[in-house]
Amino acid sequence: MNLHSRLTVADLMALKGQRQLSMLRVETLEEAEAAEKAGVDILSVHPNLLLNPQYRDAAPQAYTIPGGDYGDLVTEEDHLRHAFKMMRHGADAVYCAASSQTIRRLRDEGIAVCGHAGLVPSRATWTGGFKAVGKTADLAEVVWQQIQALEAAGAFSVEVEAVPAEVATLICRHTALFTISMGSGPGCDAQYLWACDVLGTNRGFMPKHSKVYRRLADEYDRLQAERVAAFQEFHADVTTGAYPQPEHLQRIRPEELQAFAARFEQLVAEGRRAG
Repeated sequence: MNLHSRLTVADLMALKGQRQLSMLRVETLEEAEAAEKAGVDILSVHPNLLLNPQYRDAAPQAYTIPGGDYGDLVTEEDHLRHAFKMMRHGADAVYCAASSQTIRRLRDEGIAVCGHAGLVPSRATWTGGFKAVGKTADLAEVVWQQIQALEAAGAFSVEVEAVPAEVATLICRHTALFTISMGSGPGCDAQYLWACDVLGTNRGFMPKHSKVYRRLADEYDRLQAERVAAFQEFHADVTTGAYPQPEHLQRIRPEELQAFAARFEQLVAEGRRAG
């Protein structure tokens, strides 16, 4: 793995406003490898995937930002230890939706931080729940204030989630942060989707911004039906005696079997006498 050929924070900032970058949330090594081969610029991963020793073999060049589950980290020290651990295992930045104070502490230690604005799931109750944020002038101002706070705290990037495209475009033109759109339109610097939506494996809620490029769920259903059929046939063969057949059995030469049979009878007889 050539560490020096991956994108850096400096590279991303230089690309700001030059071209749109692509970003995916991947859940498996196979998805990470596929994204790498497809040329996807940035990957979001669960920390456990990054900690897998095979991750960087699967995606050696992808700029990777780990983001965990809400509540796993609480104090500044929790976030700091976690960030250093992620960086040791190949992270290029860390996602952090904690306070400005925590983000500032991470930045002071040289950790590249990606923050979150707009619909922030862990704070959705403050902006009206799981829905778009910024559809009124007051809420659009809240988004701008969130981004200003992140910039002041030292974050280099921000995920802008579920913000009206016009609002996001206007805001992103006036921030130095590298902006990542999660359903917030083309005015941001990168476009972010989840692999499960792109691959059509998500059987649950589909957000408005999602786009399905393949329907792998149909293929998984077909494969599962094939599994069930194969297991049914195996069960039937065992029940009827059709399995195993002679070609499935190990064999012993006749003279060796005869010698063992004679010895076995003696062993059995000795066992009975001893009992």
